Amino acid sequence: MFVLAHLSDLHMAARPRLRELASKRGLGFINWHRKRKRIHRPEVLDVITSDLKRQTVDHIAVTGDFTNLSLPAEYARARAWLESLGSPTDVTVVPGNHDVYVRGVETAPAAYWGEYMRGDGANATSFPFVRRRRNVALIALSTALPTAPLLATGRLGDEQLGKLAIALEETRGLFRVVLIHHPPQSPPRRYLRRLTDAAALRRVLADCGAELLLHGHDHCRAVVWLDAPGGRKLPAVGTPSASARAPHGDENAAGYSIFHIDGESGAWHCTMIARQRDDTGGVQEIEQRVLF
Repeated sequence: MFVLAHLSDLHMAARPRLRELASKRGLGFINWHRKRKRIHRPEVLDVITSDLKRQTVDHIAVTGDFTNLSLPAEYARARAWLESLGSPTDVTVVPGNHDVYVRGVETAPAAYWGEYMRGDGANATSFPFVRRRRNVALIALSTALPTAPLLATGRLGDEQLGKLAIALEETRGLFRVVLIHHPPQSPPRRYLRRLTDAAALRRVLADCGAELLLHGHDHCRAVVWLDAPGGRKLPAVGTPSASARAPHGDENAAGYSIFHIDGESGAWHCTMIARQRDDTGGVQEIEQRVLF
């Protein structure tokens, strides 16, 4: 059995310098002080991280939004957190929209976290990339790009989608896990935060197949079933923010998921175990669900 943990949306913040508040960062900083700083708490992330470290897992996937405003201090803080979590061999990372919050920082995630965002044997970051771990193939995508104020959309683009189709075919027979920040649902939960080419992604998955898709972005638990070849269905699973102090609106308290993967091609078994922060500040299992 292969055990995969998934967490997302850490939203690590740092105090910006005045000159760093130009453009969208200024609005983001106001939003942080008005709301987000009371929701996303470093001490909550510490509790979630400690709980995860007590679990026995083979690999950890983190699906973006490490930072809040894409500040250098935030990238560095996220790098230190990743090093505390595990080695680049044992942790796979994709960026989120907050990690490429403004123009000019597009290469920063790779500069700070590059070893965690590379395919097997690669010396540089390029999406999609593939990591093979025993009978599991992790296929990592990037939807992160700078957007205008008040937007948090993502996009894959034709080139990445074409390479994804090839990667899915080349890893056929393995348990293929697609890692992405923005969810592929249609209609999206929030239009201004959608994946703009979600329909194209779903067509690739319907044609080529995969076994599991993991995403973040919405800060809530969700399982949506997508079309896959042969009339099968593919679970797209979202996880809460790993730093959320408590439920907020339709967002869950901090948590993460663990997947027990067993079997072989054509006869896979996958069970999801959801762990979440409770009212006492601890973390407990809240659900165990057989996906297939």
